[in-house]
Amino acid sequence: MELSDYIRVLRKGWLLILVLAIVGVGAAAGYSALRDPIYTANSKVFVSTQTGNNANDLLQGQNYSQDRITSYAGLVNTPAVLQPVIVGLHLNLTPGQLAKQITATAPLNTTLLEITATDTDPKVAADLANATAESLSNVVQKLETTDADQNVSPVKLTRVQDAVVPLSPSSPNIPLNIALGLLVGLALGVAVAVLREALDTRIRTEHDVEQISTAPIVGGITFDPKTASRPLIVADDPFSNRAEAFRTLRTNLQFLNIGDDTEIVTDDASPAPKRGRSFVMTSSLAQEGKSTTTANLGLALASTSSNILVVDADLRRPKLASYLGLEGAVGLTDVLLGRVELADVVQRWGKTNLYVLPAGRVPPNPSELLGSKRMSKLIELLEQQFDYVLYDAPPLLPVTDAAVLSKVTTGSLVVVASGRTHKSQLKAAVSLIEQVGSSVGGIIMTMVPTKGPDAYAYGRYGYGYYGEEESDKRKKRFGFRGSKKAEAARRAARA
Repeated sequence: MELSDYIRVLRKGWLLILVLAIVGVGAAAGYSALRDPIYTANSKVFVSTQTGNNANDLLQGQNYSQDRITSYAGLVNTPAVLQPVIVGLHLNLTPGQLAKQITATAPLNTTLLEITATDTDPKVAADLANATAESLSNVVQKLETTDADQNVSPVKLTRVQDAVVPLSPSSPNIPLNIALGLLVGLALGVAVAVLREALDTRIRTEHDVEQISTAPIVGGITFDPKTASRPLIVADDPFSNRAEAFRTLRTNLQFLNIGDDTEIVTDDASPAPKRGRSFVMTSSLAQEGKSTTTANLGLALASTSSNILVVDADLRRPKLASYLGLEGAVGLTDVLLGRVELADVVQRWGKTNLYVLPAGRVPPNPSELLGSKRMSKLIELLEQQFDYVLYDAPPLLPVTDAAVLSKVTTGSLVVVASGRTHKSQLKAAVSLIEQVGSSVGGIIMTMVPTKGPDAYAYGRYGYGYYGEEESDKRKKRFGFRGSKKAEAARRAARA
């Protein structure tokens, strides 16, 4: 994952990260509130050696004390030191239990011994530290005594700092615990967000598509929750962001070069007749916006004065005639079976340059019809009569109709729904096209979000060229009334 991917993951999972951070803070605060306060008291003992007054004796005594002080620190938790403390303070504890509350440390290169005692009672903690220091002094004096007659020890432990009753508990450290809880919550939230992104196989960005196919992304159609009520956005609302995205797709398609080999013309040969370009519009699965994309792309191409034909090649679940408001009972199926002439079933959409060939009746053998020689000849004929021919074909994974058509047309355009199509599905669809000896000419991303972490850059595909306020002004200026104009065109087409 690149840095931009991590930023997108953080933007996408910020709510989850925030919730887990709050949970971490709450857990730390609850843990701190439920724990009994612990008080800590410290007592310091100075270790000295009784030697002569000259410099050498003093140096030797200091070195001796430093060598022995580590051993004295180890004596603190022994029963010989702790038992007198238990008796003196009347504690209901064993030396082993009391040893858990007492610690001794000796700073490096010093002769100071620091005794630390902890307890839930601040006064008891201070008493434990002082009593332990006194008991240690007595034990060391007995152990270090060398003259049995005079009972004199060369080592002396002097308490230089008495433990005082602490005013505030040392544990729990509420600010520290909350800070740790916050860090743990944030780390857990980021980890879960990254893991969720890694396990998410849906296609959301261009980068996801580029990992699967080398075909160019020729367009991105923004998501519109009103698509069901106004599928022909190019006619219903031509100044909207989504309509602008289709016009951008139209421009990119005009410059798309799919296996076009330029023929060299000499004096002895004349150029071949110019043929139009035909594209199979398909997708991995249904409900990815394939048919609405085909219809709107046809309308956008027709606005450039080109002769455009849209063919409903989905002989299983045809939708184009319904979207365009045309009669679809007779169409492609009847032409392939020789029942009607092509000119009798091609319908013009209003006064535009868009022509439509409906699917006709649903046959029992769609794949055989689309893969027949009559279909190949029909495709060749249509390329001679129209500048662009768009075939709305079924999805690739359920049936092979689109793959069969892609072999005899200029190329195929695969529609990919952002946030819905899985990477494995697109990979399988691309593989099906390649298996028949064809290739994917381009990828069209649909349902592209305009907000949030998965949204593309402003104006990336032409959407956002006009703001909503500017779009309303242009509608009033040109007297445009949205879907009424499209409905008038539908009525004219039916007439």
